[in-house]
Amino acid sequence: MRWRDHITSDPSILVGKPVVRGTRVGADFLHELFANGWTREQVLANYPGVSVEAPDAVLAYGREPR
Repeated sequence: MRWRDHITSDPSILVGKPVVRGTRVGADFLHELFANGWTREQVLANYPGVSVEAPDAVLAYGREPR
């Protein structure tokens, strides 16, 4: 999984914070949902613009040191 294929940063979107590509959904926000017990299915159902690959990308992004 190459998280960089699914997460991007643009200064004009969410003040440049990393977001799921093609959305305004923050990667850190989704990571926080998972930390609070949300499942992949709940994320995909509640954020239909998020691709099925994005949850894995968000978790991979969260594992990398920044």
